[in-house]
Amino acid sequence: MRNRIKQLLNKEEGFTLVELLGVIVILGIILAIAVPGVGKIVDKARTETADNQQELILDAAQLYFLNGGEDDPVAVKTLVSENYLEDKNDLGESTKTVSKTEAEAGKLEEKTN
Repeated sequence: MRNRIKQLLNKEEGFTLVELLGVIVILGIILAIAVPGVGKIVDKARTETADNQQELILDAAQLYFLNGGEDDPVAVKTLVSENYLEDKNDLGESTKTVSKTEAEAGKLEEKTN
């Protein structure tokens, strides 16, 4: 009985180097799979945010023109100052303009400089 107790007390417990390396390799594989997936989700969110902001600008421009705004292109800064659009995400700093035809079509044309 005494020998059995000494054996239990002297028994060293822990992980071997092979077990630790196995866990590290498995975690590395999981990270290699997960990181690109997260990157795609972030890129998709940015794209959707830009699309949604574009729709908001078009809707605000449509309201502006329906309420008797001039036929000249309207700047986003003007839409913000006349409360057709809230100034979130620094939209008021934008130099983008929307023409009446764009607002009626519901699509902004790509402008090249």
